[in-house]
Amino acid sequence: MSTSVPQITWVNGSPVLPAELDILAGVQADINAAFGGGVNPSLQTPQGQIAQSETAIIGDKNSEIAYIANQVNPAMASGIWQDAIGYIYFITRIPGAGTVVQATLTGAVGTVIPAGAVAKDTSGYLYNLTDTVTIPSSGSITGQFQNQTEGAIACNIGALTIIYTAIAGWNTVYNSTAGVLGNTVESRAAFEARRAASVAGNSVNSLQSIFAAVSEVSGVLQVLTIDNATNAPVAYGSTSYTIDAHSMVVSVYGGLATDIAQAIWSKKPPGCSYNGNTTVVVYDTNYATPVPYDVTFLTPTATPVYFNIEIKNSSFLPFNIITLVQNAVIQSFNGQDGGTAVQIGSTSYSGRYYANINAISPSVNVIEVYLGFSANPTTLLVDLGIDQAPTLSASNIMVTLV
Repeated sequence: MSTSVPQITWVNGSPVLPAELDILAGVQADINAAFGGGVNPSLQTPQGQIAQSETAIIGDKNSEIAYIANQVNPAMASGIWQDAIGYIYFITRIPGAGTVVQATLTGAVGTVIPAGAVAKDTSGYLYNLTDTVTIPSSGSITGQFQNQTEGAIACNIGALTIIYTAIAGWNTVYNSTAGVLGNTVESRAAFEARRAASVAGNSVNSLQSIFAAVSEVSGVLQVLTIDNATNAPVAYGSTSYTIDAHSMVVSVYGGLATDIAQAIWSKKPPGCSYNGNTTVVVYDTNYATPVPYDVTFLTPTATPVYFNIEIKNSSFLPFNIITLVQNAVIQSFNGQDGGTAVQIGSTSYSGRYYANINAISPSVNVIEVYLGFSANPTTLLVDLGIDQAPTLSASNIMVTLV
């Protein structure tokens, strides 16, 4: 049985779909032939309605075939197809993780506060202490807490103040910096970006393999790996962080220090020294008597980013325009709009945020987006150092209707 409906053509293995107008013309021709000719082609007739419905069905199926065909392309794959491509490199999609925040714990000298101890913020979210800490002679120590609830849940300055797990000798908890926002299950764009950066994940002795290993550590939110192959120290990035000669630095936020150190040691080149502010002993268990190694990495400082956004005032703006703009900025900042998230050592430009803000409503017109490291910024970018982990909360986003 013949048909006048154009078929999908394949060019170098890629599907080329016929235009739906051509499909409609073919369907109309088939209907006309089936009734012996003379059929009124008007789309307002019963036969015209049948032609339109059949055209839509064929067009949808063609689109599904093209979608399936494109799933073997890493740049376009999603879902289980993207997971399958990731398996080739022995990487899996990162599950959701809770917001990580640094907080000061005070109490009696010598008090041991074990990993897993819980504090609560003013919104009712529970946070687990990620590593055991002991109150020193100063009476206070900084500990890392992670939200038990996955997702980009803000923990503003002073929000984590309630001790939930009663421990004798632990008196107070307080976060003087905002938390680094967590994430939901890794998005398609984020997974592909990590896959592209992790193609050396099965190797050792390279920055890419270290990045891949550390990225897989549970609870890790951000990672950056840099090395200095020269004979002299170098000052790197916007904060001029010093990297010693013939050494590397792994800047990582979130996750357990012991797990991070083990991941670094499993992939680092022999003889290469470290830079950073966190040192953990890792043991090589390939010998009868395990051999200890000190592994050092950089735990960056949580660094708040501020926004000052000017929107053209209009009576047609949504009533909750300020909240909508704040949410749009946070989405873009965290890469939840399909773009790249702001990370350790990255540069974020004002133009990155225009599209998502304008997408709120046709009545929204952005005049300017300013961002910086202090309130009421007047600059058009932020340039983060490798020792800075960016944080953002709605309270840091000022929206002005001009």
